[in-house]
Amino acid sequence: MWRPIREPGVWEGGDTLDRARGLEGKCVALTFDDGPHDECTPMLLDGLKKRGVRVTFFLMGQSIEGNEEIVKRMKEEGHLVGNHSYSHIQLTKAGAGAACEGVDKTSRLIENITGEPPQYMRPPFGDWNEELECRVGMTTVLWSVDSLDWKLKNKNRIVKRVLKDVEDGDIILMHDIFPTSVEAALEIVDALTKEGYTFVTVDELLID
Repeated sequence: MWRPIREPGVWEGGDTLDRARGLEGKCVALTFDDGPHDECTPMLLDGLKKRGVRVTFFLMGQSIEGNEEIVKRMKEEGHLVGNHSYSHIQLTKAGAGAACEGVDKTSRLIENITGEPPQYMRPPFGDWNEELECRVGMTTVLWSVDSLDWKLKNKNRIVKRVLKDVEDGDIILMHDIFPTSVEAALEIVDALTKEGYTFVTVDELLID
């Protein structure tokens, strides 16, 4: 199911956020795009493991080669591994054939490492349409809180932005390719944990 970007409180189109069965209390899904990164991603994984937190990674196919052990570690440590296409292009402008080829190639790379094809994908720039949805056949996940970590590249500003906007049931967009993003993410985890939030993967948060 295609999940549109949401302003705080309401899904675009007016729908309320579905909650997966069995979740209680305040929950949030922390997600990371564009990795794996050979230095930043292991740092993030170390911090998440220390805190007992699981997140969702949307991997870019061209970043996987040479980082296969990092992807394997993601899976082994309970994180959800998703698809972010092969390269960071606008898929609707690339055409359905090229878009599906990039997504399929990335899915094969992930399956070769984890033993399972990814079921969730996030298109670069959130650029997606119903035609691609039907052809790809995966659950498309966008976001509701944009950390703008790629633009800010400042730990304190990233943390402030996320904590100001986050609500129960949100999906937070970050990137595991910048040191400032890793530092900010772990501080966000600590702050929201103190506020009583539980961190879940997107498959736990969304009902298809």
